[in-house]
Amino acid sequence: MDLQTFLDQRNMTKYHLSKISGVPKTTIIDICAGRSSIERCSAKTVQQLARALDCSMEDIMLLSSAYDETGLPKDNGYLECGLPEFLQESIRVMTDAWRKLDGGVEYLHWDCDYCNLQTDINNAEVNQIISTEQAWYLREKYLRMERV
Repeated sequence: MDLQTFLDQRNMTKYHLSKISGVPKTTIIDICAGRSSIERCSAKTVQQLARALDCSMEDIMLLSSAYDETGLPKDNGYLECGLPEFLQESIRVMTDAWRKLDGGVEYLHWDCDYCNLQTDINNAEVNQIISTEQAWYLREKYLRMERV
């Protein structure tokens, strides 16, 4: 869990946390945005946050950032935003096929579903409807391919 999620669960704003903890609002914003990590904060800052959030310093230290070191979200789900309808439909069909196969159901059309999704991903990538990064994310997630 990250600090923003922790605050959301407590219905607390960054501004309010800043006021009750004494930690500068910019520091809290930077932690929530992934520009700073809690691990790099001083013990005093961690203590102030822990007191304000009524938890231990260890609990604060266990909070992770939702962003990686480049500033991009760790959860790549954002790569699925804005996909064209034809690609969304192929993903739904393939997800259903995997559910059947993983559940032990004999499903003889999975290879057609697989090829259709692969074709739709390639088509969207070649026609620059999606980026190469999106295409590989979809291949890895829905076709269970590994990028070499």
